[in-house]
Amino acid sequence: RTIKKSVEIVGVGLHKGVPVKMKLEPLDCDMGIVFYRSDEAISIPLTPNNVIDTKMATVIGKDGVTISTIEHFLSALYAYGIDNLRVVLNDNEMPIMDGSAASFCMMLDEAGIEEQSEGKKIIRIKKAVKVTDGEKYVSLTPAESAVFDFTIRFEHPVIDKQHKRFIFSKTNFINEISRARTFGFLKEVQYLRSKNLALGGSLENAIVLDDKKILNDSLRFEDEFVRHKILDAIGDMSLLGYTMIGEYNAHAGSHHLNHLLLHQ
Repeated sequence: RTIKKSVEIVGVGLHKGVPVKMKLEPLDCDMGIVFYRSDEAISIPLTPNNVIDTKMATVIGKDGVTISTIEHFLSALYAYGIDNLRVVLNDNEMPIMDGSAASFCMMLDEAGIEEQSEGKKIIRIKKAVKVTDGEKYVSLTPAESAVFDFTIRFEHPVIDKQHKRFIFSKTNFINEISRARTFGFLKEVQYLRSKNLALGGSLENAIVLDDKKILNDSLRFEDEFVRHKILDAIGDMSLLGYTMIGEYNAHAGSHHLNHLLLHQ
């Protein structure tokens, strides 16, 4: 699958806080997902080997040129089953939009889905693969469909422990996952800003928490935090380059552990 027609939007980048123009263009069969930095005239194919940083977000790069915070967008692409697409950007980060994948879903709805002549490539998980870091872990195990099971625990009264088991489908993604926003803690935001990062972050595009409460008006889901972690995981796993049949399981998972799991 690709898209029927080109579409474009302008949004603010999370870290620099400057407007970023993003255009989606159809691509032929077997070309994959390719990011293109129009300001640098460099293409970066979406592969695990092009991931260069996973500390705060998933960042891809080639020849010193990078694109940051791609995971929200990738989760929408995966949900819509897009195999071939060119993503043109004029800066080094994706627009953050409202901190979820909902805007990207709307973009894909506007572009329309084009069924292509080649068969779809699928990866079926045949044996368990697991990556651990102390008590944290992420794993893939055989299953008859795609399942994402995630548990988080934060020492915070609003979050505490949350668990969700998500049976993957496009409809389920749109209804249950796509609108879940990224979140962060006020003290982290203040630290990042001291380093000239998170300059585009606001209550419009993230859930922000102080020591006791959320600073936003309300949550979209009672368990929005773990839903967003599933959104991130779907985006990160899409770097396999295939639709996956198997179960992803995480306890306090992260972009870094997801990246190690892909290589395993």
